[in-house]
Amino acid sequence: MRILLYNPDNGVTRNFMPHLWMFLLQALTPPGHEVVLIDGNAQPMDEEGIARYVRENGIGLVGIGAMTRMIAKAYRMADAVRTAGVKVVMGGPHVTELADEALGRDGGSRHADAVALGEADETWPRIVEDAARGTLKDVYAPVDDFGQERKPSLQPYPVIPWDKIKLEQFNLLPGILHPLLKRVGAGWGTFRIIPVESGRGCPYGCEFCTVTGFFGDSIRFRTNESVVNELLLLKARAREEGGQIAVFFIDDNFAINVKRTKSLLRDIIAANAQVHWVAQISANLLRDEELVDLIAAAGGKWIFIGMESIDPANLADVKKGFNKPGEYAVVLDRLARRNVFAITSFIFGMDNDTPGVAERTLKEIRTWPPGLPIFGLMTPLPATPLYKRLEAAGRLTRPKHWQEFIPFAMAHTPLKMSIDEAHSEVRIGWASSYSPEAIEKAVDSLNHQPLGYRISIFIARLCFRGIYFPQMGRFAWVKVIAQNRRTIFNLAKEGFSAWRCTPLKSVSSERGT
Repeated sequence: MRILLYNPDNGVTRNFMPHLWMFLLQALTPPGHEVVLIDGNAQPMDEEGIARYVRENGIGLVGIGAMTRMIAKAYRMADAVRTAGVKVVMGGPHVTELADEALGRDGGSRHADAVALGEADETWPRIVEDAARGTLKDVYAPVDDFGQERKPSLQPYPVIPWDKIKLEQFNLLPGILHPLLKRVGAGWGTFRIIPVESGRGCPYGCEFCTVTGFFGDSIRFRTNESVVNELLLLKARAREEGGQIAVFFIDDNFAINVKRTKSLLRDIIAANAQVHWVAQISANLLRDEELVDLIAAAGGKWIFIGMESIDPANLADVKKGFNKPGEYAVVLDRLARRNVFAITSFIFGMDNDTPGVAERTLKEIRTWPPGLPIFGLMTPLPATPLYKRLEAAGRLTRPKHWQEFIPFAMAHTPLKMSIDEAHSEVRIGWASSYSPEAIEKAVDSLNHQPLGYRISIFIARLCFRGIYFPQMGRFAWVKVIAQNRRTIFNLAKEGFSAWRCTPLKSVSSERGT
C-alpha cells in the first residue's frame, strides 16, 4: 500500500522547518508499504491538488497531522481526499482533544475515517495494517490492558534514515540569495533546519499550553547514544551535500532535567557530533553557568525562551511564575558572552496588559543582546485550563475560532484593553523589530563576529519576519530583499573582499613568505 503523510500549511507563512511526526511515522511503518511525505509549508497544495495527487499516485491511505491553527485547512484537505475515495486518518493535539469533531460526532461533517489519539508511536503500525486489510477502526488510542493511557518510553527509539530521506523541499535558502552565498564561500549550497527530539513531556502545566495535556507531565528521554548517532548522521549528510544543516531540538523544555542534559551535551562534544542547533529552554534553567558553557561547546547557537511577558502579574495568572522578568537580561547576557543568542517569545493580550505593552516590552528588548523576538496573542486552545477559564467566565468571542482560522486575531476579550488594541500591539512589536533598520542594526551589532555568523542572523531575521508579514511568493521575497539591500550590499562587499584575499594568502603561503 502507498501511504501519503501530509502536513498542512500553517496559514501564516511557510514553516521553514519540517515536522518530525512525518519522518517518525515513516520510520515506524511496517515493511511492505511505501510512504510519501508532503509538507504543505514547503509544497503548497490545495484541495483539488491533493485529490488529484492521491488518484494519480495510487495512494491507499492518507495520514494528516495538525495543530489547532492548521486544523481548518486539514479538514478541507481530508474532505477532498475522502471524496476521491481514499481513507484518511487524522492525529495530533487538536484531534486528540476534539476527536468527535473530526469524526462528525458533534453534529458537524465527518472529516476522518479514523483518528489516532495521543502519541501514535504504538498505534501507527496497527492503523496501517488495519487499513491494508480494510478493517480500519474509528479510534486508535495507546492504552494498556486496564484501559489506561500508555506513553512510549522512547527507548529504543526508531532510527530515522536522514542520510537517505529526500529533503529537497526543505531548503531554507531563497534562490535569490544563492549568488551572494556562493561569493562568501563554499558550504552554503543548501541550508536546512531538521527537527530532532531528545525527550517528551513537561511538568510545568502553563495555563495556555497544550504540551502537558498531550505529552504528559512525566519526562521520557532517548538514550544519549541514539541522539548522538542521529546528529552524526545529519552532520555527515551536510558534509556530503556541501551544505548546512542545523538541528532544532523540539523537546518542549530541552533542559528540564539539567543533570541529564549536561550528560547529553558532554557526549555530543566527546563524539565530535556538534552541529549548530536550537532548543527550547526555560529562562530559570539557564541560571546554571556550567549548563550554558556546555550548550555553547556542544554547538548550541539559539535558545528559544518563552518569556511571554515582562509583567510578573501576567506570568502568575497563567501559572508561569517561575519566569522572573528581572532575570531576563542576565540570562541573555550569559548566553551572548558565549555567542549563543535567544529567540524570545512574548504574548500580548494577557489579563494585566494595557495599551502600550508593546513599547514597554520593546524598551526592555533594546537593552538586551541582539536576538529574534517574536510576538503573539493570548490564544485559548481547546481543552487547556485557559480555554476552560475563559469559557466559564463568558469571555470567548469565537468559541470555535479554529474553524475559521485568522492569523494573529484574538478569540476572547482581554480585561484591560480592547481586541483591536491588542491587535495593534502585536503589529507594533513586529514592525519595530523587523524593519530594515532594525535588521541592519542587529547585524551591525555583531561586527565582532565572523561574516558567516552575521549572514546567519540576517537570514534568520528575514525568515522570522515571515512569521507575521506575508512572505510566501517570489515577489514578496524580491520586495524584502530590496528593502534590505543596504545590509545585503555590506555583507556581499565584505564577502567579496574576503574571497579576493584568499587566493593571495594561498600563493604567499606556497612561496614561504
